Amino acid sequence: MSAHVNLSGVGPADMYLPPVNLKLTDALDEALKRPDRERREAVSKFVAINPTSLEGWSWMGALGRDTIDSYMAYRVGYHRGLDALRRNGWKGSGYVRWSHIPNRGFLRCLDGLAKCSRQINDVEEAERCEQFLLQLDPSHKF
Repeated sequence: MSAHVNLSGVGPADMYLPPVNLKLTDALDEALKRPDRERREAVSKFVAINPTSLEGWSWMGALGRDTIDSYMAYRVGYHRGLDALRRNGWKGSGYVRWSHIPNRGFLRCLDGLAKCSRQINDVEEAERCEQFLLQLDPSHKF
């Protein structure tokens, strides 16, 4: 697999997703504070009300009942993240760095998708996701 990572500093600028509304952040934090047995359902309700929340989808993946449940949540979050990036001017190239906090939900979903893909033996998908992560932020260790 060939990898092209632009390290010259010349090329597309970093992509910054817009800040998340503080009320949404607080609502997700409240769902995550629920006792273990209630947490997944609380986050699920949050995501049902806020389906564009990339952090919400990343937590749905983390709280999945099994690998396939997690895989599905991470995949939805990944695609929602691509949509959000494109809506904000991303043209398919350029860095999407971990250091910018609003980018983290998308990056967590992509990382989770890579790990779940590997667990279900979809090696090609796992490798594509892992390569994409390196291209988006080569300095971060996911």
